[in-house]
Amino acid sequence: MMELLNTIVPIFVVIGVGLLAGQRGYLPDVFLGPANRLVYHLAIPAMIFRAVANGDLQHQFHLPVLAVSLGTVGAGYLVAHGAGRLQRLNRSARATFTQAAFHGNLGYIGLAVVFFHLGDTALGSASILAGFIMILQNLLAVVALSAGGKEGPGNRWRRVMGNPVILAALLGIGFSAGGFQLPRIADQSLAILARMALPLALLVIGATLSPRQIRRALKPALAASAIKLVVMPGIALAAWRGLALTSEAYLPALILLASPTATVAYVMGREMGGDTDLAAAVISLSTLLSGITFLGWLSLVR
Repeated sequence: MMELLNTIVPIFVVIGVGLLAGQRGYLPDVFLGPANRLVYHLAIPAMIFRAVANGDLQHQFHLPVLAVSLGTVGAGYLVAHGAGRLQRLNRSARATFTQAAFHGNLGYIGLAVVFFHLGDTALGSASILAGFIMILQNLLAVVALSAGGKEGPGNRWRRVMGNPVILAALLGIGFSAGGFQLPRIADQSLAILARMALPLALLVIGATLSPRQIRRALKPALAASAIKLVVMPGIALAAWRGLALTSEAYLPALILLASPTATVAYVMGREMGGDTDLAAAVISLSTLLSGITFLGWLSLVR
């Protein structure tokens, strides 16, 4: 248990520092926008491409783990859609609830937990999985939000497939599958950029948390957080154990599926006619609760 605490607690301490820094004005909105773009478009893609390109695709790619992961995201979408209807939310709130309940924060939090808990090798495996999971997450998020959409379907699909994190994972997979090796200069340059990714991402996450929004939409936010943090990883874990897979094979994927709601859920909700207040509440509450649920899942698997 102490090993888990030493892994998980520092991650959420940094998130807490970001929250306090944001409240004190050290991380103002004028900084957060460019910082988020820097992480999202440069640092995280550099980290993912390097991890996948340097990985051994033959040994790090597990089809049963990927199949269960994708099936779990699909199941999460269906459960969230049903739960949204049961709560009698209006059309906009129901669409936002649905996508926020299954859309995980893989790049900012999931990969951070994988890296600090399992190391570089597992980061490569997780990055490969993250690329495929992100594609499905974003596609289903577009489906969930399409009822109140403000832009044409073509623009939405281009936005999904132009996601820099997805592109970095797919390019890394192609690079590794082709048997190429990164030149040392390129590898070290990417390593420098990658080291910036996780600490800056965690600070940005903390600074964007909104306790006030949680209070305004506590009930649906709690329901969405339960689906994201408990139901989805529970479905996946039961399936992997049913297939008699080793924890070493599926643990990176379990961490990704147990990640809290992605911050991009707010952005997509804002641009496609969703309920941004509810999105902010789910993101904030699920992020805060994930410190506890991560400990629970990792303790159970251990």
